[in-house]
Amino acid sequence: MSDYLDHLLGYLSEIPKTALAFSGGTDSNFLLWACREAGTDVVPIFVRGDFQTEEEFLHAISAASYLGKDLKIIEVDTLSFEDVISNTPDRCYLCKRRVFTLIKDMSAAEGYECVIDATNASDDPSTRPGMRALTELGIVSPLRECGLTKPIVRELSKRAGLDNWNTPSNSCLATRIPVGTRITAENLHMVEITESRLRSFGLKDFRVRSLGNKARLEVVSAERKILEDHKSSIERIVLDEYDSVEYGTRQPGL
Repeated sequence: MSDYLDHLLGYLSEIPKTALAFSGGTDSNFLLWACREAGTDVVPIFVRGDFQTEEEFLHAISAASYLGKDLKIIEVDTLSFEDVISNTPDRCYLCKRRVFTLIKDMSAAEGYECVIDATNASDDPSTRPGMRALTELGIVSPLRECGLTKPIVRELSKRAGLDNWNTPSNSCLATRIPVGTRITAENLHMVEITESRLRSFGLKDFRVRSLGNKARLEVVSAERKILEDHKSSIERIVLDEYDSVEYGTRQPGL
Protein backbone atom coordinates (compact mmCIF):
# COMPACT_ATOMS: atom_id res chain seq x y z
CA MET A 1 0.00 0.00 0.00
CA SER A 2 2.85 2.37 0.77
CA ASP A 3 4.13 1.89 -2.78
CA TYR A 4 0.96 3.49 -4.12
CA LEU A 5 1.35 6.44 -1.80
CA ASP A 6 5.01 6.90 -2.67
CA HIS A 7 4.15 6.79 -6.37
CA LEU A 8 1.40 9.38 -5.95
CA LEU A 9 3.52 11.73 -3.86
CA GLY A 10 6.33 11.48 -6.38
CA TYR A 11 3.89 12.23 -9.19
CA LEU A 12 2.49 15.26 -7.35
CA SER A 13 5.94 16.56 -6.50
CA GLU A 14 6.41 17.07 -10.25
CA ILE A 15 3.38 19.40 -10.23
CA PRO A 16 4.62 22.37 -8.20
CA LYS A 17 1.47 24.46 -8.60
CA THR A 18 -2.08 23.36 -9.38
CA ALA A 19 -5.78 23.96 -8.85
CA LEU A 20 -7.89 21.05 -7.61
CA ALA A 21 -11.57 20.52 -8.47
CA PHE A 22 -12.72 19.87 -4.92
CA SER A 23 -15.97 18.35 -3.68
CA GLY A 24 -14.91 17.38 -0.17
CA GLY A 25 -15.66 13.72 -0.88
CA THR A 26 -13.27 10.90 -0.02
CA ASP A 27 -11.25 11.09 -3.24
CA SER A 28 -10.78 14.87 -3.50
CA ASN A 29 -10.15 15.15 0.23
CA PHE A 30 -7.41 12.54 0.01
CA LEU A 31 -5.90 14.20 -3.05
CA LEU A 32 -5.80 17.57 -1.29
CA TRP A 33 -4.04 15.92 1.64
CA ALA A 34 -1.58 14.21 -0.73
CA CYS A 35 -0.80 17.52 -2.45
CA ARG A 36 -0.01 19.01 0.92
CA GLU A 37 2.24 16.07 1.79
CA ALA A 38 4.03 16.35 -1.56
CA GLY A 39 4.68 20.07 -1.09
CA THR A 40 2.49 21.03 -4.03
CA ASP A 41 1.09 24.56 -4.03
CA VAL A 42 -2.59 23.69 -4.45
CA VAL A 43 -5.79 25.72 -4.40
CA PRO A 44 -9.08 23.79 -3.98
CA ILE A 45 -12.02 25.07 -6.05
CA PHE A 46 -15.67 24.21 -5.43
CA VAL A 47 -18.33 24.90 -8.04
CA ARG A 48 -21.53 25.75 -6.20
CA GLY A 49 -24.61 25.26 -8.34
CA ASP A 50 -28.10 23.82 -8.29
CA PHE A 51 -26.89 20.23 -8.49
CA GLN A 52 -25.01 20.34 -5.17
CA THR A 53 -26.68 20.34 -1.76
CA GLU A 54 -26.06 22.91 0.93
CA GLU A 55 -24.73 20.10 3.12
CA GLU A 56 -22.10 19.21 0.51
CA PHE A 57 -21.05 22.84 0.22
CA LEU A 58 -20.61 23.31 3.97
CA HIS A 59 -18.73 20.02 4.25
CA ALA A 60 -16.34 21.04 1.45
CA ILE A 61 -15.52 24.28 3.26
CA SER A 62 -14.88 22.37 6.48
CA ALA A 63 -12.80 19.66 4.80
CA ALA A 64 -10.56 22.16 3.02
CA SER A 65 -10.15 24.21 6.21
CA TYR A 66 -9.14 21.09 8.16
CA LEU A 67 -6.29 20.62 5.70
CA GLY A 68 -5.27 24.25 6.01
CA LYS A 69 -6.76 25.53 2.78
CA ASP A 70 -9.29 28.25 2.00
CA LEU A 71 -11.82 27.00 -0.49
CA LYS A 72 -12.25 29.06 -3.65
CA ILE A 73 -15.92 29.10 -4.69
CA ILE A 74 -17.45 29.53 -8.13
CA GLU A 75 -21.15 30.38 -8.00
CA VAL A 76 -23.00 29.12 -11.06
CA ASP A 77 -26.63 29.11 -12.19
CA THR A 78 -26.73 25.56 -13.48
CA LEU A 79 -30.41 25.82 -14.34
CA SER A 80 -29.56 28.46 -16.94
CA PHE A 81 -27.69 25.85 -19.00
CA GLU A 82 -30.44 24.76 -21.38
CA ASP A 83 -28.34 21.99 -22.91
CA VAL A 84 -27.80 20.52 -19.44
CA ILE A 85 -31.28 20.80 -17.94
CA SER A 86 -32.91 19.34 -21.02
CA ASN A 87 -31.31 16.15 -19.62
CA THR A 88 -30.23 14.26 -22.71
CA PRO A 89 -27.95 11.22 -22.44
CA ASP A 90 -25.01 13.65 -22.84
CA ARG A 91 -26.04 15.73 -19.80
CA CYS A 92 -23.11 14.69 -17.61
CA TYR A 93 -20.59 15.41 -20.36
CA LEU A 94 -22.11 18.79 -21.15
CA CYS A 95 -22.25 19.76 -17.50
CA LYS A 96 -18.69 18.63 -16.77
CA ARG A 97 -17.39 20.55 -19.74
CA ARG A 98 -19.07 23.75 -18.55
CA VAL A 99 -18.01 23.29 -14.93
CA PHE A 100 -14.38 22.47 -15.67
CA THR A 101 -14.13 25.33 -18.13
CA LEU A 102 -15.14 27.63 -15.26
CA ILE A 103 -12.55 26.01 -13.01
CA LYS A 104 -9.84 26.40 -15.66
CA ASP A 105 -10.74 30.05 -16.13
CA MET A 106 -10.59 30.79 -12.40
CA SER A 107 -7.39 28.81 -11.87
CA ALA A 108 -5.66 30.61 -14.75
CA ALA A 109 -6.74 33.96 -13.32
CA GLU A 110 -5.21 32.91 -9.99
CA GLY A 111 -1.97 31.89 -11.71
CA TYR A 112 -2.56 28.12 -11.62
CA GLU A 113 -2.30 26.80 -15.16
CA CYS A 114 -2.63 23.11 -14.22
CA VAL A 115 -5.98 21.72 -13.04
CA ILE A 116 -6.32 18.31 -11.40
CA ASP A 117 -9.32 16.29 -10.31
CA ALA A 118 -9.92 13.25 -8.12
CA THR A 119 -11.06 10.68 -10.68
CA ASN A 120 -9.65 7.35 -9.46
CA ALA A 121 -8.64 4.12 -11.20
CA SER A 122 -11.97 2.46 -10.34
CA ASP A 123 -13.95 5.05 -12.30
CA ASP A 124 -15.21 3.52 -15.55
CA PRO A 125 -15.45 5.87 -18.55
CA SER A 126 -18.26 3.73 -19.98
CA THR A 127 -20.51 4.68 -17.04
CA ARG A 128 -19.10 8.18 -16.51
CA PRO A 129 -19.53 10.16 -19.73
CA GLY A 130 -18.28 13.29 -17.99
CA MET A 131 -14.76 11.85 -18.07
CA ARG A 132 -14.61 12.65 -21.80
CA ALA A 133 -14.80 16.35 -20.94
CA LEU A 134 -11.80 16.01 -18.62
CA THR A 135 -9.70 14.57 -21.43
CA GLU A 136 -10.79 17.26 -23.89
CA LEU A 137 -9.95 20.06 -21.45
CA GLY A 138 -6.60 18.62 -20.39
CA ILE A 139 -7.59 17.97 -16.78
CA VAL A 140 -5.05 15.76 -14.98
CA SER A 141 -6.28 12.89 -12.77
CA PRO A 142 -3.35 11.89 -10.51
CA LEU A 143 -5.20 9.12 -8.64
CA ARG A 144 -6.11 7.43 -11.90
CA GLU A 145 -2.68 8.02 -13.44
CA CYS A 146 -1.03 6.38 -10.42
CA GLY A 147 -3.38 3.40 -10.33
CA LEU A 148 -5.17 4.22 -7.09
CA THR A 149 -8.54 2.47 -7.00
CA LYS A 150 -11.35 3.46 -4.65
CA PRO A 151 -10.46 0.78 -2.04
CA ILE A 152 -6.83 1.95 -2.08
CA VAL A 153 -7.89 5.58 -1.64
CA ARG A 154 -10.09 4.59 1.29
CA GLU A 155 -7.31 2.61 2.97
CA LEU A 156 -4.72 5.36 2.51
CA SER A 157 -7.23 7.96 3.73
CA LYS A 158 -7.83 5.88 6.84
CA ARG A 159 -4.10 5.62 7.51
CA ALA A 160 -3.79 9.38 7.03
CA GLY A 161 -6.44 9.96 9.69
CA LEU A 162 -8.95 11.56 7.32
CA ASP A 163 -12.38 11.27 8.90
CA ASN A 164 -14.32 10.74 5.68
CA TRP A 165 -12.27 7.75 4.53
CA ASN A 166 -15.34 5.49 4.54
CA THR A 167 -18.01 7.98 3.42
CA PRO A 168 -20.28 6.44 0.75
CA SER A 169 -19.75 7.73 -2.77
CA ASN A 170 -22.13 10.47 -3.80
CA SER A 171 -23.30 11.91 -7.10
CA CYS A 172 -24.94 15.19 -8.01
CA LEU A 173 -28.67 15.73 -7.60
CA ALA A 174 -29.18 15.67 -11.37
CA THR A 175 -28.46 11.92 -11.37
CA ARG A 176 -31.73 11.42 -9.46
CA ILE A 177 -33.72 12.73 -12.44
CA PRO A 178 -34.27 10.19 -15.26
CA VAL A 179 -32.73 11.00 -18.62
CA GLY A 180 -35.31 12.72 -20.78
CA THR A 181 -37.05 14.41 -17.84
CA ARG A 182 -36.34 18.14 -17.71
CA ILE A 183 -34.37 19.16 -14.63
CA THR A 184 -36.07 21.87 -12.59
CA ALA A 185 -35.52 23.65 -9.31
CA GLU A 186 -38.62 21.89 -8.01
CA ASN A 187 -37.61 18.30 -8.72
CA LEU A 188 -34.09 18.93 -7.43
CA HIS A 189 -35.47 20.43 -4.22
CA MET A 190 -37.84 17.50 -3.71
CA VAL A 191 -34.91 15.09 -3.87
CA GLU A 192 -32.64 17.19 -1.65
CA ILE A 193 -35.15 17.74 1.15
CA THR A 194 -36.29 14.10 1.14
CA GLU A 195 -32.78 12.66 1.23
CA SER A 196 -31.76 15.10 3.96
CA ARG A 197 -34.66 14.06 6.19
CA LEU A 198 -34.12 10.34 5.58
CA ARG A 199 -30.55 10.52 6.86
CA SER A 200 -31.96 11.00 10.36
CA PHE A 201 -32.83 7.29 10.37
CA GLY A 202 -29.21 6.31 9.85
CA LEU A 203 -29.44 5.77 6.10
CA LYS A 204 -26.16 6.74 4.44
CA ASP A 205 -25.80 4.92 1.13
CA PHE A 206 -29.10 5.49 -0.66
CA ARG A 207 -30.80 7.48 -3.40
CA VAL A 208 -34.21 9.03 -3.92
CA ARG A 209 -35.00 8.85 -7.64
CA SER A 210 -37.59 11.35 -8.85
CA LEU A 211 -40.04 9.71 -11.27
CA GLY A 212 -42.46 12.57 -11.80
CA ASN A 213 -44.86 12.43 -8.86
CA LYS A 214 -43.47 9.05 -7.78
CA ALA A 215 -40.26 8.45 -5.83
CA ARG A 216 -38.06 5.38 -6.04
CA LEU A 217 -36.10 4.87 -2.83
CA GLU A 218 -32.98 2.79 -3.41
CA VAL A 219 -30.89 1.53 -0.50
CA VAL A 220 -27.85 -0.74 -0.41
CA SER A 221 -28.35 -4.24 0.93
CA ALA A 222 -26.46 -3.42 4.14
CA GLU A 223 -29.04 -0.74 5.01
CA ARG A 224 -32.14 -2.72 4.10
CA LYS A 225 -32.85 -3.47 7.77
CA ILE A 226 -32.98 0.26 8.56
CA LEU A 227 -35.59 0.66 5.85
CA GLU A 228 -37.67 -2.24 7.15
CA ASP A 229 -37.42 -1.12 10.79
CA HIS A 230 -38.59 2.42 9.99
CA LYS A 231 -40.61 1.86 6.85
CA SER A 232 -43.83 3.58 7.91
CA SER A 233 -42.00 6.69 9.16
CA ILE A 234 -39.77 6.76 6.07
CA GLU A 235 -42.81 6.49 3.81
CA ARG A 236 -44.50 9.43 5.54
CA ILE A 237 -41.46 11.60 4.85
CA VAL A 238 -41.23 10.57 1.21
CA LEU A 239 -44.95 11.12 0.73
CA ASP A 240 -44.62 14.67 2.01
CA GLU A 241 -43.01 15.43 -1.37
CA TYR A 242 -44.29 12.67 -3.67
CA ASP A 243 -47.62 11.00 -4.38
CA SER A 244 -46.28 7.46 -4.15
CA VAL A 245 -43.09 5.52 -3.47
CA GLU A 246 -41.51 2.31 -4.71
CA TYR A 247 -38.36 0.57 -3.50
CA GLY A 248 -35.21 -0.84 -5.03
CA THR A 249 -31.59 -1.75 -4.40
CA ARG A 250 -29.02 0.95 -5.00
CA GLN A 251 -26.38 0.18 -7.61
CA PRO A 252 -22.88 1.33 -6.60
CA GLY A 253 -21.61 4.44 -8.37
CA LEU A 254 -25.00 5.66 -9.57
